[in-house]
This record gives sequence, structure tokens and C-alpha cells, in this order.
Amino acid sequence: MARSTILSGVPDGKHQLTMRKIREVLRLHFDCDCTHREIAQAIGTSTSTVWQYLHRVRLAGLEWPLPAQLASDDAALEARLYPPPAPRALPRGMPHWPTIHREIGKPGVTLELLWQEYRAQHPDGYGYSWFI
Repeated sequence: MARSTILSGVPDGKHQLTMRKIREVLRLHFDCDCTHREIAQAIGTSTSTVWQYLHRVRLAGLEWPLPAQLASDDAALEARLYPPPAPRALPRGMPHWPTIHREIGKPGVTLELLWQEYRAQHPDGYGYSWFI
């Protein structure tokens, strides 16, 4: 089962609370000054889930009470709590292994020479220790 991290921006579907419950977490935390354990018991979830949503609120820069737009608009609140994930770094260029295997059999061709040619084409590519 793949789980997301708090910073990935991707909700963990199995544990995602409804927006109503998230608002209840915020109300209990800010208005009633309840502990994470008390909040978890009140809404029927774990303390780590309570922590996760309070952390998401902090990361989103939201304050209590929620602004009027977010207080009634589930989609807007969800968009703030789950921003799109940051773009992933481009993958390093992979060596073309069939060509490497074909070339290594030729006289005078070494793995180091093939790695140097690979690095000339992919300056941010893998180092020699990974290549061999």
C-alpha cells in the first residue's frame, strides 16, 4: 500500500477526513483548546491524523477562524490543504545498455571510455561507480 507523506501534497485516500471533520479538528483545537488525543477521540480517528491535519493547516498558512471563502467552500479548503505536488526533478539519462554491451566487446573499448562518452552526453548523469 503506497502512503503519501505530509509534504508530498497527495492525500492518503484511506485516511483522508471529510472537510467537515477537518473543520471540527480545527474548531476543537483552536476554540476548545483540546489535546490531539481528545480531538482524535471526539471525531473517531488517530492522534497522528489529527497532527497531520493541523500540520497541513500550518503549512497552508491558514488561521482560525477560517476566512469566509474557506469556511463554506469544501473545494477551496481542500485545494489549500492539498496543493499540487512539486514537479519532480527530471530523471538522469539512463545509459543505453544494449549499446554498452555491444561496444564493450570491441578491441580497445573499456567501460571507463564508454562512461566518459555517456557523461559527455549526460553531464548530470550517473557517476562511474554507479555505471560499473
